Amino acid sequence: MGSTIRVATVEDAPAIRAIYAPFVESTPISFEVEPPTTQEMRARIKRTLDQYPWLVCETADNEVIGYAAASELRATPPYIWTVELSAYVRPDAQQAGVGTALYTSLLETLEEQGYYNVYAVVTLPNPASIRLHKQMGFDPVGTFPTVGYKQGEWHDIQWWYRQLTDPPSDPDPPQPLSSLRETSELRQALKTGQTYLDA
Repeated sequence: MGSTIRVATVEDAPAIRAIYAPFVESTPISFEVEPPTTQEMRARIKRTLDQYPWLVCETADNEVIGYAAASELRATPPYIWTVELSAYVRPDAQQAGVGTALYTSLLETLEEQGYYNVYAVVTLPNPASIRLHKQMGFDPVGTFPTVGYKQGEWHDIQWWYRQLTDPPSDPDPPQPLSSLRETSELRQALKTGQTYLDA
């Protein structure tokens, strides 16, 4: 069996941190300037995982080679049906369907939870991220010029948007991820992304 998609745990923090840190240290893709410590990454996962999905792609040798996560867009109550996404794949695992697999499972999981809108922010230029978001049905909805300065240059950011499903006139609050644990719906969402790794 090849790579698999599964829900992350706090024990994945070292591997997730190892994937993320080079994007902080060596690129403007993340506007963080110091990589989080393993302890901080563990705290981020623990703080949000009850409500929002963190997914990892793991090889047959139990190596985590990519991850994707959702988080709140804003803290005020009218935003609760909308999330912001992020995804990072280890450089030696890129162009192998890992990002597509993770995003596919993440989007299906969020829809099962009862979210309706997803956004992602892309620092420009980032052709790989633009390609992924176009492939996954996102539309660009706004560019903020020269919004961030990192590594001696000003960078634009671009917001990408996708509606998961039509929102009802009187929506129920989204379910926490914890309520989907051990359900067939979550297993199916993870399996759907898996097909891109098995292809």
